[in-house]
Amino acid sequence: MHVLEIPWLEPVDAAERLRSLGGLGFLDSAMHHDKLGRYSYVAADPFGKLVVEDGVARLNGALVNLPPLDAMTHYLELYRLDDEAGAPPFQGGAMGYFSYEFGRLLERLPQPGIPVQGPMPDAVWYFYDVVLAFDHATQRVWLLSSGLPENDKEKQSRKAAKRSEFFSARIRQEFESDSILAPSVNRIPRAGWQSNFERDSYMEAVAKVITYILDGDIFQANIAQRFMADLPASFEPWEFYKNLRQRNAATFAAFLDHGDIVIASSSPERFLSVRGDQVETRPIKGTVPRSADRNEDNALAEMLLKSEKDRAENLMIVDLMRNDLSRVCSPHSVLTPTLCGLESYASVHHLVSVVTGRLAHGNSLMDLIRAAFPGGSITGAPKLRAMEIITEIEREARGVYCGSIGFLGFNGNFDSNIGIRTVLFQGGKAVFQAGGGITALSDPAAEYQETLDKAERIFSVFDQGGVP
Repeated sequence: MHVLEIPWLEPVDAAERLRSLGGLGFLDSAMHHDKLGRYSYVAADPFGKLVVEDGVARLNGALVNLPPLDAMTHYLELYRLDDEAGAPPFQGGAMGYFSYEFGRLLERLPQPGIPVQGPMPDAVWYFYDVVLAFDHATQRVWLLSSGLPENDKEKQSRKAAKRSEFFSARIRQEFESDSILAPSVNRIPRAGWQSNFERDSYMEAVAKVITYILDGDIFQANIAQRFMADLPASFEPWEFYKNLRQRNAATFAAFLDHGDIVIASSSPERFLSVRGDQVETRPIKGTVPRSADRNEDNALAEMLLKSEKDRAENLMIVDLMRNDLSRVCSPHSVLTPTLCGLESYASVHHLVSVVTGRLAHGNSLMDLIRAAFPGGSITGAPKLRAMEIITEIEREARGVYCGSIGFLGFNGNFDSNIGIRTVLFQGGKAVFQAGGGITALSDPAAEYQETLDKAERIFSVFDQGGVP
């Protein structure tokens, strides 16, 4: 591994300088936080692309004769790297996503009748030999170059040094934004969006879930509405994302440029992280909008903390996540250090709990993903029956929404978000969803309004257009 520490620059500026290389991956702690928003990562020009489609894995187009998670395990082991002490957790590896539909490869579940938009792989992971790792707490930047996929040590070392020099020069160069040379039209007015639910039909969907709950089928299910709009011919997703990260800063934000598919996420929620054998998940359940008036904002936060409905919703998902982690963690290691804690973001307050565990000897990261994906906070409980009901009611594939975006490190580390507050750009259209957990105490009108509260900041970025 060739490790070079370079002068501080903002991660978004590094991403700007590298994105023309293709395959940009940007895991962005746009909202800084001593723990959750400490690190950001930028990578481009990947050497490999692992795609899972229809249950089949391919690397750079070639069939991999292994089940998808086994294929990922194989390549993570093939490219295994020692951990660089003192550097941020991600030091080279894969960035990408698991779609919500990836869960159908892990369990027997019904297929949605309507696709997301265009062809949407179940998972796409780009493999990077060079990563820029940013520590916001110390204002330090590491350029880590592995020399992969070379396997001859001497050739690998030469390639690592050469690639490090290339990326370092690219970062240092004077930069002129493409958007200055070719202005884009990034505005989509509110009237340009269509939803798959009207207000009354969404309320009917909530009432149907409540009936399932009262009949004893489930305790909770997460129901979302999908918003879709046509993109102006010159729309630039990167310009949109720069605006989004300022107006709706989040700890687990991301931008993935996969060519025909581009993903812009401002997620506040961690799905799973793994460091060594230590596992953490941070389910969000319970949301109220924020107010510009400080007193009113504080009152809203206090109301959320005292909400019987929201706390019940959160506790049910904590139980589900504890159960998921217990399937692969050592006995008695699964703990809940935070229960229904308050976290505040640009437009909403959330109730967030923290569940931790220690992977049992013999269990791997992929065993954990198999046990816990998709995250319980965006399905409901019991998980499988809730997912069946979600498919029945929504009828449409979710795509990256409620899936997960993150990194798979060649050093064994892993971190990932829940794909909420996430926009998919594909086939000349923009698509995003907003939903909420339905319980027996849910009020259909309030649940509908909650989806709009969650969608509001994304709508406002599209409505405004440009970059502030």
